[in-house]
Amino acid sequence: MKYWIIIVAALNRKRWRTGLTISSLVVAFLLFGLLRSVAVVFTEDIDLSGDDRLVVASKYSIIDSMPISYLQRIKGIEGVDIVAHQDWFGGTYIDRANFFPKWPVPPKEFLDIYEEYKISPQDEEAFINTRNGMIAGKRLVEKFNWKVGDRIPIIGDIYFLKDGTNLWEFDLVGIFNDSENPANEEQVFLNYKYFDEARDMANGTVGNFIVKLDDKEEGPRIAQEIDTMFANSMDETKTYTEKAYAQMFASQIGDIGLIMNSILAAVFFTILLVTGNTMSQSIRERTSELAVFKTIGFSDITVMLLVFIESLVICLIGAFLGLGITAILMPGLSEMVSLSLGQVALDSSIIISGIGIAVITAFISGFPPALGAMRLKVVDAFRKN
Repeated sequence: MKYWIIIVAALNRKRWRTGLTISSLVVAFLLFGLLRSVAVVFTEDIDLSGDDRLVVASKYSIIDSMPISYLQRIKGIEGVDIVAHQDWFGGTYIDRANFFPKWPVPPKEFLDIYEEYKISPQDEEAFINTRNGMIAGKRLVEKFNWKVGDRIPIIGDIYFLKDGTNLWEFDLVGIFNDSENPANEEQVFLNYKYFDEARDMANGTVGNFIVKLDDKEEGPRIAQEIDTMFANSMDETKTYTEKAYAQMFASQIGDIGLIMNSILAAVFFTILLVTGNTMSQSIRERTSELAVFKTIGFSDITVMLLVFIESLVICLIGAFLGLGITAILMPGLSEMVSLSLGQVALDSSIIISGIGIAVITAFISGFPPALGAMRLKVVDAFRKN
């Protein structure tokens, strides 16, 4: 108990300095928790088994299209339940700041595959039967104050109409929601048939196919069979799970894991310098106090451990507060990260890693001053003071 009193007294000696150091650590571990949680979603290993939906894309580039005729051949593979397809429409709604994904799809097959997109039967029927129909996610509808029956203008930047203009108009015929992953509600789906008939190029092609399986354990076999079927053709394919495809799509902007780990490395290197400087300055100011401890019977090892524990307490307080704030912010962050990458979560491995980093930081920053305290000679300490 007496040792804890000494440690607390040391921390309270210069409260403003201790507070600033802990605040820096809180920010560092807050960044660690947030960035690592997101990075895990982008970098964790993907297994083809255990997922009942596959995405068939072009083998060489995500911007390459494939003939829609592939659909019937894929559908003929044993174990395939439903096949749909989608395209990246691009386009701008009023202003480029109003970005949201726009996907031309076959209405019935697409909604049959994505059962998590909850939509009323009448809205689904309207989407199927309306040539230029559009359905939008609930959050997007609320954001732009849309309502069913509105005509939504989209300025095309990839696809133009056959008459040479680029102003597309779609009728909002339904609203869907996804309570499990609300981020999915920030996109719209368009009737593919109208889109394909009206566009001025690439008719009869699709961006990728979505394949619903009868048995999710058959995923690896079916994926291989699809890619083998189209091997050596003009449009070869590469089949992924949805999550693997989303990771690949995200990787087009760079190595997410490397970027985030580089940021964290820079942050913790700076924090290591700050914490080390704080501990060294604190020990220099308390040289006479440490000499008194040795005079009244504290061993060199005990004095060294006191300094180590002081460093450890500072780092652990910062880590627990930072990771605690991360846990509070995590639900909001999870909603912001879309779409098929999965839920962002502060899992136990990240917490354990954070605590481990706190201990390592405490050791590295506390070692020089602790070693100096252990080697301190009582006579020299009193002579200096």
